[in-house]
Amino acid sequence: MSSELPTSMPTPSCRILSLDGGGAKGFYTLGVLKEIEAMVGRPLCESFDLIFGTSTGAIIAALLALGHKVDDIHTLYKEHVPAIMRRRTPRGRSKALSHLAKIVFGNRSFADVKTGVGIVATRWAFEKPMIFKASVAQAHGRHSTFVPGFGCTIADAVRASCSAYPFFKRPIITTSKGEEIELIDGGYCANNPTLYAIADAVIALEKPRSDLRVVSIGVGVYPEPKRWGLSWLIKRFVSVQLLQKTLNVNTFSMEQLRTILFKDIRTVRINDTFERPEMATDLMESDLRKLGMLYQRGSESFAKHEAELKEMLVQ
Repeated sequence: MSSELPTSMPTPSCRILSLDGGGAKGFYTLGVLKEIEAMVGRPLCESFDLIFGTSTGAIIAALLALGHKVDDIHTLYKEHVPAIMRRRTPRGRSKALSHLAKIVFGNRSFADVKTGVGIVATRWAFEKPMIFKASVAQAHGRHSTFVPGFGCTIADAVRASCSAYPFFKRPIITTSKGEEIELIDGGYCANNPTLYAIADAVIALEKPRSDLRVVSIGVGVYPEPKRWGLSWLIKRFVSVQLLQKTLNVNTFSMEQLRTILFKDIRTVRINDTFERPEMATDLMESDLRKLGMLYQRGSESFAKHEAELKEMLVQ
């Protein structure tokens, strides 16, 4: 064997995990992630350099970045998500969401995460994204005044990212600068946060595009549930339908832009369409049996991409 060192060492890949928003349909995401975690054989915070999430994806992203296993997150979802979605008022849902955030995250800060993270929310007044990050290396300016998570707790950031107005109240967070900022669900600006994650890797972290490996996971696409008979329930259904349509348009627009702007970046996108009537659901689903079906569909979707994911993630 030659004793000469190679003229250049291989550059390690920058691996990105991006998780869409979609309310209760995050069970599908967890089904995919369970299989990925089993395949790589270690916590996902050790397999990805950046984990970005919006809304339900923000909950999962934050927990993964803190080192939690997918099974633990799945258990939390089964216990809390149906109860939140069964609440009849925005105030009730927001109260339940805040309770969940406190139970799960406590007062943990962005200094506690074990990998790069991005939690996407939307500023209500200025109609712009607000992305909570842990590392100054991800900043796109104002490095000298950067504060992880704007000085907010992870619980506050996740709660903001999940507040799908008008079905949840608009929370107000207070930054380390004393600014009070009203926020809504990150899905209004980037329900699919993949572009933001790629921008951090390419521009802020200055990673070569050829080194990026992106896993982008949606929540699946499903038939719309049937309308109920009572007029107030019909009104609620139409509102949910409009919100769902808004998020879907955002999701597919972001994905189309990614394929145009970053088609050279190796990406696996998992977001299958299910057309059978029994799969009809929406982001406010509270039927645990139906949510279990979404989890199973996520596991099946993984299988379609298993070979490529293994090549990207298993060394």
